[in-house]
Amino acid sequence: MNIAVTGLGATTPLGGDVPSTWSALLAGRSGVSRIEEDWAERLPARIAARLRVEPTEILDRVEARRLDRCEQVALIAAREAWRDAETPQVDPQRLAVVIGTGTGGVLTLLGQDDILERSGARRVSPRAVIMLMSNGPAAVVSLELGARAGAHTPVSACASGAEAIALGMDLIRLGRADVVVAGGAEACLHPLPLAGFAQTMAHSTRNDAPQQASRPFDRARDGFVIGEGAAVLILEREEFAAARGARVHARLTGAGITSDAHDMTAGHPEGQARSMRHALTDAGLAARDITLVMAHATATPQGDLTEARSVTEAIGSHPAVTATKAMTGHLFGAAGALGALVAVLALREQAIPPTINLDHQDPRIHLDVVTGRPRRAPVTAVLANAFGFGGHNVCLALTR
Repeated sequence: MNIAVTGLGATTPLGGDVPSTWSALLAGRSGVSRIEEDWAERLPARIAARLRVEPTEILDRVEARRLDRCEQVALIAAREAWRDAETPQVDPQRLAVVIGTGTGGVLTLLGQDDILERSGARRVSPRAVIMLMSNGPAAVVSLELGARAGAHTPVSACASGAEAIALGMDLIRLGRADVVVAGGAEACLHPLPLAGFAQTMAHSTRNDAPQQASRPFDRARDGFVIGEGAAVLILEREEFAAARGARVHARLTGAGITSDAHDMTAGHPEGQARSMRHALTDAGLAARDITLVMAHATATPQGDLTEARSVTEAIGSHPAVTATKAMTGHLFGAAGALGALVAVLALREQAIPPTINLDHQDPRIHLDVVTGRPRRAPVTAVLANAFGFGGHNVCLALTR
């Protein structure tokens, strides 16, 4: 059963909505900048991809104060997606929400711990728990829309957003929902995550050249750049969408989910390749049908090489490949959802955003990576990859 994608919503380091984010992607703009706050001075990595539009510029002041930043971005993206889908009239018992995240309300957790240590237990916010819990973004969106078919939160590191979309597809296929609001949200710009990622040698330390720091597939790559934001898709049972005359951006046709059982941080090409093959089988597609791969491509030295080998093994070297994290930063739990959203736009607009900062492709990587300008070419079937620490592999198949 194919699933109709009828709504798109996002807030990213490139724009406060989908149109502005897409325009920036096609223009090859970077959302990465230097962190100027004093707390970053002592960190080895002092760059990040911050939201282009602050949530407080969009949300009501009182509403924003009651939500963790991760919940804020999820709500903003979900509202845009719901409007874009033209507000589906659906029985609440047939409407579900699935919003993945990697860290949930970690900013609330760390901030409230500081208050506890500094001022004591009575100064801790009574909303601390509902703001820090990982299911907060899904819960906030389900309350907003009155969704009663389920509110779910996959937490699988950088694969969380893609896994949320795969789970949304399953809910519709299993007959448990007609419409699912699915995506990912992340907001964890804080000294602790930055220090931790730098210690694992996963985060770029090109502090003097922020916009050139993230370099997917480049032979001089030295890691990703932390980012924040959210991306949400409205998924509908195809017959339901047709009955209400919905505009369909693209179709979600398959998903593959595997685990490496190999290493906590290093992915394995065999596990990643299996996720792609499963997605192809689920979608009823052959490798030769794929015209674009939305690569996970975090710009880590080993991660990009592993993914390149898995793509070549599972599909071959014929499809175009693009990697957008050089522009958006790495949105962790929202990354896979944003990758799926960009795949939908590539299918709809027949345009592939370029991979920026790729000056000298690693000679060990044998992929047709789109660089320089957007590529105008037939895009008929896309695989969108998302791989997470812990060996989580998710691949989504989408078609026109």
